Amino acid sequence: MEQMIADLALILICAGVMTLIFKKLKQPLVLGYIVAGFLASPNMPYMPSVSDLENVHLWSDIGVIFLLFALGLEFSFKKIMKMGSAPIIAACTIILCMMAVGFFTGHAFGWSQMDCIFLGGMLAMSSTTIIFKAFDDMGLRQQRFAGMVLSVLIIEDILAIVLMVMLSTLAVSQQFEGLQMATSIAKLVFFLVLWFVVGIYLIPLFLRKTKPLMSDETLLIVSLGLCFGMVVLASSVGFSPAFGAFIMGSILAETVEADKIEHLVNPVKDLFGAIFFVSVGMMVDVALIGQYIVPILCIIVAIMLGQTLFSTGGFLLAGQPLKTAMQCSFSLTQIGEFAFILATLGTSLGVTSDFLYPIVVAVSVFTTFTTPYMIRLAVPAYDAIYGHLPTKWRLLLDRYATGAPTVVNQESHWRTYLLQTGRVVLIYGVLCVGIIAVMFNFVWPAIEPLLPSPWINLVVAGLTLLCLAPFLRALMVKKNHGDVFLLLWTDSHFNRAPLIGVQSLRIVLGTFLVGYVIAHTLHWGGALGIIVIVAVVVTIIMSRALKRQSLRMEQTFTENLNQRELEAARRAGRPQFARRLVERDIHLSDFLIPVGIPWAGQTLAKLNLGRRFGVHVASVLRGTRRLNIPSGNTAILPGDRLQVIGTDQQLAAFARELEAQTLEAQADAGEKAEMKLRRLVIGADSRFVGQSIQQSGIRQDYRCLIVGLEEDDSDSLMAPNAQRPLSAGDVIWVVGEEEDLAALEKDSHKKDFTP
Repeated sequence: MEQMIADLALILICAGVMTLIFKKLKQPLVLGYIVAGFLASPNMPYMPSVSDLENVHLWSDIGVIFLLFALGLEFSFKKIMKMGSAPIIAACTIILCMMAVGFFTGHAFGWSQMDCIFLGGMLAMSSTTIIFKAFDDMGLRQQRFAGMVLSVLIIEDILAIVLMVMLSTLAVSQQFEGLQMATSIAKLVFFLVLWFVVGIYLIPLFLRKTKPLMSDETLLIVSLGLCFGMVVLASSVGFSPAFGAFIMGSILAETVEADKIEHLVNPVKDLFGAIFFVSVGMMVDVALIGQYIVPILCIIVAIMLGQTLFSTGGFLLAGQPLKTAMQCSFSLTQIGEFAFILATLGTSLGVTSDFLYPIVVAVSVFTTFTTPYMIRLAVPAYDAIYGHLPTKWRLLLDRYATGAPTVVNQESHWRTYLLQTGRVVLIYGVLCVGIIAVMFNFVWPAIEPLLPSPWINLVVAGLTLLCLAPFLRALMVKKNHGDVFLLLWTDSHFNRAPLIGVQSLRIVLGTFLVGYVIAHTLHWGGALGIIVIVAVVVTIIMSRALKRQSLRMEQTFTENLNQRELEAARRAGRPQFARRLVERDIHLSDFLIPVGIPWAGQTLAKLNLGRRFGVHVASVLRGTRRLNIPSGNTAILPGDRLQVIGTDQQLAAFARELEAQTLEAQADAGEKAEMKLRRLVIGADSRFVGQSIQQSGIRQDYRCLIVGLEEDDSDSLMAPNAQRPLSAGDVIWVVGEEEDLAALEKDSHKKDFTP
């Protein structure tokens, strides 16, 4: 125990010192943690080192869980659905191409197949943390390309989770098997849908019911309990613990309490996350880095060239202009936290070589330092390339970028109908299979000792079908009278046969599930089994009560899913035209007016933001009120949130000026509020002569306080007596603000009263 505490103390001290240094150098803290780990590792002979690496790796595993849980809290499946196809196309293109780059780079050095596969996965994932910080430091968060990059990073994060699961499967089998890989993907989709749907239905209800009992401490404990419960559940079905943490985080991200949970979890995540990155630094071996310096340099070049070329192609394929595509691709030229997580996964599974870990760390450190420079290089590189492109190519790129959104959004009625039907079948099919699995594997063994053999099968069959009924009905007949279905039905007689075929397949699927339950519980076959199955299916389809129950459950799920978004919209909502502006390279951004800023209290006409910066204030959000299209006479008050429209450059200029005004106001407020102590001598002509301290008005009129009087022929101070009269030559010590002290000092030598 003492050694474990000593190791933890060494880790945190090194991490704390490196954090301060890297904060001063304005570098990512992740690099500071890695350096701290290197200093505290046995590979550093001139420093105290951690002795029990096993405990450190245990803490780092917990750190990965918290990192993925926090990532899930920032993630939303709904965000992906609202992003459109552009970020998805770009992210998938980048990941596939960079995985190929990593695989062939490793193969060129003669590394093993698993080393090459894991290297490809590491190179495919850019660092969300590093890019996010770079955009903040460079003031680029308001620009259009930054929003596109962050959208792609969200897609990459979820695909990285999928990649972790697939690599874990490959590591166990040690070979490519198409059937096994398909089975693993199907298993992943099944549990992903099951956990998400059940979680969104149950957890918000639980949090609402227990809200009166939820203090900050209780909410933190409950959230972490749910997180680690999902970690255990994911591990028990063959997934990595990090995957379970991410899923629970993404479920909680849809609740109203998500922001509060994220705030409470952040300190814990920061602590264990720091330990994880410190443990990464402990794996760095300088001797290995020197030995593999050539592969390190080649991998760095592969990342730089691969990301700039393939990412640009991916964003162009997604319909982005060349300039935006190059700005996005130059921002992604690094690897970070997910590369470390994949490297840790490969090491823990024992399928990657020892040299791969320090190589990846060295590459990450170098590419992190070059990220800001690559971002700045994007526009000059675009100017140089675009200027040398043939006119025909320019017109082709501009035409494709302009026409891409139209092509993507042209969906046929058939496509819409099949997507809706596929979604219904997938969700309710997964729920039905999940219910059957729970009833057969948990409920049946639990109640089997309570009833004799003939009756237990009947009870299990009845309970299973009763639980399945509302979901089976939705699986078989939901959306069969929807708007798209009726439109296709009435549009052409040729559509009716395919529509009937799709509906028949759904009923057959529901009938198969009913038959499976009856066959495995009652073992009824032949005519009796068919009659019972048909009767159950017809009853489920015709039941109005089941229809109402299914609709209520779906309504509850929808309300839970939209709860956080509706609450945010209720508080300050965002206009619907915001997304349309982005397509025109114009943005709607929010800006908070701080207290004390010189702009506060002035009207929009006096500020003249349109002429000064080219921006326009669309709305002023003031508490619960919303002032749309404010007039020039509208005054800006402290605490107002302005929704401002403008281009990237205009919004950036406005943001810089607002920040400058804020810093100036803070500096003035700090200087003005500082209390100072001053020694004053009462002059012979002062109006204070003959007046008592109380009558002098020094406290009331000058807002200053006499804290002491110097005694005659003594260096000591005497406590002031409010009734003591002041005399010429008295020396008083006064506390007050600078301006008030200056006014008092001036009047202490003359008779007139000027405050």
